[in-house]
Amino acid sequence: MYSIKSYTSSQPLASKTEVCNFINDLLNFLFQIDEKSIPKEVEQIQQQLKSLLKQIDNKENITDMFFKAIPNIMESLLKDANLIWQSDPAAQSLDEVIIAYPGFKAIATYRLAHKLYALNIPLIPRIMSEWAHSLTGIDIHPGSAIDSPFLIDHGTGIVIGETATIGKNVKIYQGVTLGALAVKKESMKTKRHPTIEDNVVLYSGSTILGGGTVIGHDCIIGGNTWITESVPAFSIVYHQNQTIIKDRREINDVLNFEI
Repeated sequence: MYSIKSYTSSQPLASKTEVCNFINDLLNFLFQIDEKSIPKEVEQIQQQLKSLLKQIDNKENITDMFFKAIPNIMESLLKDANLIWQSDPAAQSLDEVIIAYPGFKAIATYRLAHKLYALNIPLIPRIMSEWAHSLTGIDIHPGSAIDSPFLIDHGTGIVIGETATIGKNVKIYQGVTLGALAVKKESMKTKRHPTIEDNVVLYSGSTILGGGTVIGHDCIIGGNTWITESVPAFSIVYHQNQTIIKDRREINDVLNFEI
């Protein structure tokens, strides 16, 4: 007979399903995304948050502080959405950005989760960010500090670490990593992720590592670059490779790849 011991959480909080329902309902409430659903009253959304905070003594004050911050969060999100709309020639309207763009969904979830993270709420902000991660492929830790406006285009494979700092008018494309140079548990209270100053563009596949790494304002970081040192303002960084084109009829044994 096997004896199986299950895991019991030391901090019993709301279920993952309840957290996911809360962030989904809150986004629907703020942006009226789902026309078929009856918009919930703000009191209902507040009650959902209070229920999630059931193990926390000052849940009333935290709920009040969170919802008082919503107007400022919405102001930032509308700036984010407008930057995406104005920068992307494929975007037909602001509504399209808000309703359909995974980058905007990830940013919106981050900004709401970040406020709860700043209020020292355990676990819930991380579940919110992982909910967005599962839907969009964009992994933004709620502890990161991201100014507005901020643009994510396409977005699949983006990773933004806990102590990353991002300034205004920053544009990030798919596959970008803002990570740590080394993964050490004893470094958990230190700045491990890079700082990206204002007006920087990070093209697809670029990897920027280290808490002391600063990308100066107005830089352009090209695709598939690997950066572990600071870059001065107004720099262009790119990876130079060589692409060779030949006439295949001049080659005796043409490679035949199967993928």
